Amino acid sequence: MTPQPNPEQTPTPTPTPDPETGAAVKAADRAHVFHSWSAQDLIDPLAVAGAEGSYFWDYDGKRYLDFTSGLVFTNIGYQHPEVVAAIQEQAARMTTFAPAFAVEARSEAARLIAERTPGDLDKIFFTNAGADAVEHATRMARLHTGRPKVLSAYRSYHGGTQQAVNLTGDPRRWPSDNGSAGVVHFWAPFLYRSRFYAETEEQECARALEHLETTIAFEGPGTIAAVILETIPGTAGIMVPPPGYLAGVREICDRHGIVFILDEVMAGFGRTGEWFAADLSGVVPDLMTFAKGVNSGYVPLGGVAISGAVAETFAKRPYPGGLTYSGHPLACGAAVATINVMAREGIVENARNLGETVLAPALATLAERHPSVGEVRGTGMFWALELVKDRETREPLVPYNAAGEANAPMAAFAATAKKNGLWPFVNMNRTHVVPPCNITEPELKEGLAALDAALATADEYTTSG
Repeated sequence: MTPQPNPEQTPTPTPTPDPETGAAVKAADRAHVFHSWSAQDLIDPLAVAGAEGSYFWDYDGKRYLDFTSGLVFTNIGYQHPEVVAAIQEQAARMTTFAPAFAVEARSEAARLIAERTPGDLDKIFFTNAGADAVEHATRMARLHTGRPKVLSAYRSYHGGTQQAVNLTGDPRRWPSDNGSAGVVHFWAPFLYRSRFYAETEEQECARALEHLETTIAFEGPGTIAAVILETIPGTAGIMVPPPGYLAGVREICDRHGIVFILDEVMAGFGRTGEWFAADLSGVVPDLMTFAKGVNSGYVPLGGVAISGAVAETFAKRPYPGGLTYSGHPLACGAAVATINVMAREGIVENARNLGETVLAPALATLAERHPSVGEVRGTGMFWALELVKDRETREPLVPYNAAGEANAPMAAFAATAKKNGLWPFVNMNRTHVVPPCNITEPELKEGLAALDAALATADEYTTSG
C-alpha cells in the first residue's frame, strides 16, 4: 500500500485503503504473535499499514495523529528521511560487528551522547533497550559499592526484565516480585496525591526527602548500593519533581556513599524540552540510563552513561557483563543520524517552545472547561492529565489498576479520541500528551481539538456529568 500525497498538507500522506491485506496481517498476528502485557484472547490489535511524521494509518485508510510517540520513543516522528537513509547507508557499509571492536558508528554515537550528558558522564555502555540499561546500571552500582540493596519509588516504571520489573513500582511488578531482588520501595514526591499530607511544593519536597532519609536509616546506609529515580516519572504519571528534590537526593546519596541513578529512558533526548530532564534541575547522577529517543526507536538501542568514579572501578577490573549486540552498528548509525538531525533542526527547542506557548496554555484551558480534569502537569512534549470523578475529592475516574467494566470510563474516553483520529496514551486514570518532539503547531492544535472531544466523554462519568 503506497501512501498518496495530500494536496492540503504535502508532508502528510493520504493512505489508500487495502482491507484485504489488513485482514491477512491481522489473521497472522492473531494466530502467531504473543503480545506483551496482555491476556492474548482479550486483545484486538490494530493492523497498521504505515506511518510518517506524527501520523500512522490502518488498512482501512483511517489516519491517526499519534499522541503517544509509539511508546514515547518516536521523538523525531516516523520515517524521518535522513535517519532512514543513514540506516540504509550503514547497512550497506557494515550491518553488524561484535562489541569488542572499535567501530565508527559505535564510537561516534558514544561521542555524541557523551557531549550531551551532564557532568562527567562520559563513558557509554550500550544495551539493546531501556530495561537492560537499568539491569546493568544497578549491577554497576552494586559492584562499585559492594552493597546489595537498591531503592526505587513506588510510582515508577523501569522495564520488564527481572531486576528492572522488581525496581518498578506499578502493578506490573506484582506477578514477578518474589521478594528477593534486593529492592526497597519508597514514596517520591507527588503533591496532587501527597503521601505526606503536604499542602505546598516546599512541604512535599522536604517531607519526601525526610521520608527517604528515614528509609535509608532503617534499611542501613551501608547496605544500600543505589537510589534509582526516573528524573521525571513517565508511565507512572509525569510528575515533575518539586524544586530542590533531586538536589536533595543527590546530597543524601553523597553523604552515605550511595550511587545515584537517574532513569532517562523516557524523559531523555528532547522529550522535556532539554536534551535530558536532568538539565532542568542541574543535578548530575553517577549513572544515567537512556534508550527510546536516542534514535527515535528506529533500531533498538539503549545504554548507561557512566561517571568517572564508577568507570574507574572497572579500569583494571573487568566489568562482568555484556551483550552480543552492544553498540550494534545499525542502531548506532541511527543514533548518530537522529542526534545530528535533532541538533540541526532544533527539535529539542521545538519541544520546549511549543510546550510553553501551545501545550501549557491549551491544556490549562481544557482543565478549566472539563470537570474530568483534576490536574495538568508536565513540560516540553511530556504532559499528563489526571482524570477524576470529582475535583473536590480527587477521586480517580477509574480505580487503581482497573480492568474490565471498572475501566469503562477510560475506555470510552479512548474510543472517542480514536474515533476523531487521535491515538491517545492512556494509563489507569490518566491520559498523557506525548507527541513527537518535532510535531508542528497545526498538528498539535488538531490533536488538542480531538482531545477536547474525548474529555467531553470523560465528563459524562464525573459527579457533575
